[in-house]
Amino acid sequence: MTSIAFVWDNFGPTHVDRCEAVAKAFGPSVKVVGLELFSKSDTYGWVSETGSSFRKITLFPGGSRSTTSAFAVAARIVSKCLREGLNHVFLCHYDYTAILLAAAALRLTGRRVYAMADSKFDDYSRRLWREVAKSLYYLPYQGGISCKGRASDYMRFLGLPAARIVDGYDTLSIDRIRRLAGKPPAPGGTAYDERHFTIVARFVPKKNLKMALAAYALYRQQTASPRALHLCGSGPLEAELRAQVSALGLEDSVVFHGFVQTTDIARILADSVALILPSIEEQFGLVTIEAQAMGLPVILSDNCGSRDDLVRSGVNGFVIEPDNPQGLAFFMTMLGEDQDLWTHVSAAASQFAERGDVGRFVEGVTKLAGKA
Repeated sequence: MTSIAFVWDNFGPTHVDRCEAVAKAFGPSVKVVGLELFSKSDTYGWVSETGSSFRKITLFPGGSRSTTSAFAVAARIVSKCLREGLNHVFLCHYDYTAILLAAAALRLTGRRVYAMADSKFDDYSRRLWREVAKSLYYLPYQGGISCKGRASDYMRFLGLPAARIVDGYDTLSIDRIRRLAGKPPAPGGTAYDERHFTIVARFVPKKNLKMALAAYALYRQQTASPRALHLCGSGPLEAELRAQVSALGLEDSVVFHGFVQTTDIARILADSVALILPSIEEQFGLVTIEAQAMGLPVILSDNCGSRDDLVRSGVNGFVIEPDNPQGLAFFMTMLGEDQDLWTHVSAAASQFAERGDVGRFVEGVTKLAGKA
């Protein structure tokens, strides 16, 4: 194993965490390169980042998926891998035509290619013909790195052998989050009575924020001293969400932060009593790891992939149905009023945090590349 490439659309902080961890684990004898397709994400507003232990190469500075042909993207991925002598290539976005073409071409040149994905079968309604087509997209790959539970099962369903699938894909640096927060994890740090509820999500329908606001209104009716709700995110539903907050009379209790970079997210979580993630569709939910890094219980829907390995209901958080505002309000009331309960589940959340650390990604990469 002499050289490894990781290919993502755009490098946010979590991608840098993974590349840095692999580079540090293997040392200078192994070249680790991050291939960033575009310098700006079409989906997320984060600032593209790099690290000190690996080399990042942006293939189309200033470009985007919508303005760059799939053939051009595939050709540049293959060209760069060959020129840099990269013999183990991990590719995300398997359903993107450019990635399929690149994976097939790299396989033909003798490179080892691996898929990185966290999709689950139950993310949304599936159609047989689409699933058959997707299985063809997996043909070039000799292995895959996914997440424990439903995501790994789905990768196996699409055709990769179980022995060639490892978990640890959706991970980040627990140490980085704690350093950025500037405070110790709960139940230490900010006093219990001074904490608020927090949601970190894009303002799009699948994040189910309208239900969360309805649940928050119910919660405020059930408690004598309700806590504030902080929303971190932006998106096309912002005007509708603000209108809902106004209609419910919550203007003094709901704080809109807009899109927040990772440093500020860590600081906001450090002052939170719990994270709420009520998504209708959520492949994983990396913010679950960020919350647990800060010792926070998470109230999340059973559609979130992160619940498979990271959340045990009644132990370090609570699991709800995405159409159950009464249940969400109930658990908010429990965590917001019972300090002994909160202290107990917070301590458990901190213990689970290591399950989401980038060390697991390194283990997965080692298992796959070491079998070459």
